[in-house]
Amino acid sequence: MASLIKVADLPLLLPLGFEAVWPKPLGEMDATNKAAVLASAPAGAIRDEGMQTVVRSLLRADGYKPSGRGKPSSEYLIRAAAQGPLPTINPSVDILNVVSLVSGIPISVVDMDLVNGPLSVRNGEEGAEYVFNQSGQTIRVTGLMCLHDRDGPCANAVKDSQRTKTHQGTTRTLTWLWAPKAAETISRSAFDWLCEATRRAGAQVTVL
Repeated sequence: MASLIKVADLPLLLPLGFEAVWPKPLGEMDATNKAAVLASAPAGAIRDEGMQTVVRSLLRADGYKPSGRGKPSSEYLIRAAAQGPLPTINPSVDILNVVSLVSGIPISVVDMDLVNGPLSVRNGEEGAEYVFNQSGQTIRVTGLMCLHDRDGPCANAVKDSQRTKTHQGTTRTLTWLWAPKAAETISRSAFDWLCEATRRAGAQVTVL
C-alpha cells in the first residue's frame, strides 16, 4: 500500500484502493452508462451466497454491529436495485455503485481536495461519530473500521461523511474497497473491474 494511506493492523481486511483524477469536474462529465458498466462485469466479481456473512464479519471485528441502519452500504444497494434503477449521482459514485451491487463489497469514495492531511484506515475510537448527509444525521463509528484524516473518520463501509463527499466540482477522488480477505478472489476481481471502468470513464487511475 502506498504511503498515501497508512493501514492499521486489520487482519480481516484486504487493502484495495485507488486515486482518480478526472478530466473535468464530475458535474460536467457525461452521465454514466450503468448498463454498459454492468455488462462488463467479470465472472469472478459476482458475489456468492457467503459474501454478506464475510462482509459483516469484517465490520464486527472490533465490536461494531453491522445490522439494521448500520448494515453495509452494499446491502442497501441490493434493496434499492430491487425497487428500480439505481439513481444517477456522478460518474465516480455511479460506477462504484454498480460494482458494489454486483460484488457485494461496500465501497467508499471521498473528494481528495476536501480531505485534511494524511489518511489512515483504522477502527473508530470510543464515541467517534460524524455527519453523513445534508440533513445533519450522524453515524456512531465506535469499533467500525474507517478512513481517517486529521479531522477524524470520514468514510466507512456503511456511510461516508458529508464533509468529504464528492460533489459537482470534484476533480480528484479516492476510492476504497472494504474488502474481506476471506473473499479475496471476488475482491480483487471487483477492484480490477472498478479501476478499468473508471479509466473508461476518462479518469487517470493510480492504484495505491
